[in-house]
Amino acid sequence: MAITTSSVLDNATRLQYLEAMGIDVWVSRASADHQQAPVSDALPETIDSWELLQAEVAPCTKCDLCKTRTQTVFGSGNKNAEWMFIGEGPGQNEDQQGLPFVGKAGQLLTEMLRAIGLDREEVFIANIVKCRPPANRDPNPIEIETCKPYLLRQLVLIKPKIIVVLGRVAAQALLNTDEPIGRLRGKIHALNDTPVVVVYHPAYLLRSLLDKRKAWADLKLAMQTVKHIKG
Repeated sequence: MAITTSSVLDNATRLQYLEAMGIDVWVSRASADHQQAPVSDALPETIDSWELLQAEVAPCTKCDLCKTRTQTVFGSGNKNAEWMFIGEGPGQNEDQQGLPFVGKAGQLLTEMLRAIGLDREEVFIANIVKCRPPANRDPNPIEIETCKPYLLRQLVLIKPKIIVVLGRVAAQALLNTDEPIGRLRGKIHALNDTPVVVVYHPAYLLRSLLDKRKAWADLKLAMQTVKHIKG
């Protein structure tokens, strides 16, 4: 049976996730070094609406991913969110349910959000591409560039205070770089005027316990950035 975003982890599993990430409720709020890395991707300036955008995305046939998908995965969450989380693309569960980040990786993302005091309903979650690549492979450059304008239009409509990018593929696509994720994380980038923080993808963190502490450090960096913006 497919696991939905409403699935609740038992307390023992939740504590294991948080402990593995090195989360300490008494951790100090010392500021991190911020490094600006401006990105030249221009956001669209046309008048747009959620209804118009969703109507375009649902039947999209602009790339070959339309031939193998079950349905597009537009994104979900608060359309006026301060936080926007962006992954690379839908997997099998997402393709079946039409929602981003469901299944085990989605459960971990939910716990990561809870660790920084957020619910899924407070943030907006989307992907670089709206259709599942076959066999869950990485989306190729043509697929990314074809679908990316949809994401940029979502950014214009939401106007988030911060963007958290999940994983190497999404980070490289959004920031127009081929730098490895190890060099992209741990600092503040920028998409025009919006700060961007890169975090390891939840699916990767499920396989790599050691890097969960790094993910927690990056989430704290994002929290500090939002607090600075809000004064």
